[in-house]
Amino acid sequence: MRISCPVCGERSVAEFAYGGDATVPRPALDASAEEWCVAVYDRENPRGPHTEYWQHAQGCRSWLKVERDTLTHEILGVTLLGRFAGRVAE
Repeated sequence: MRISCPVCGERSVAEFAYGGDATVPRPALDASAEEWCVAVYDRENPRGPHTEYWQHAQGCRSWLKVERDTLTHEILGVTLLGRFAGRVAE
C-alpha cells in the first residue's frame, strides 16, 4: 500500500504509523479510564471506505487524515492536518 503525503509525495506505508480511527470522537483529557478504553478499544471493524489518522513517522512527521477502503486498501483521499494544512500544494 502506498500513501501520498501532501508534503513528501507518494511513499510506502512502511514510512507511516497508524494513528487510529478518525471517526471516533476523542474523550476529554480528564475523562475516566473507562471512557478512554471505549474510545480506543471498543470499535467497529468497517468493511469499505473508512477515515483514519496516519502519521508520516519516517518522513516529514506530519499527521494525515486518510480515507481508505479497508477491503481493497485503495487510498481514496489524503488531508494534511495541523498547522501546515492549507500551506502545501496538493
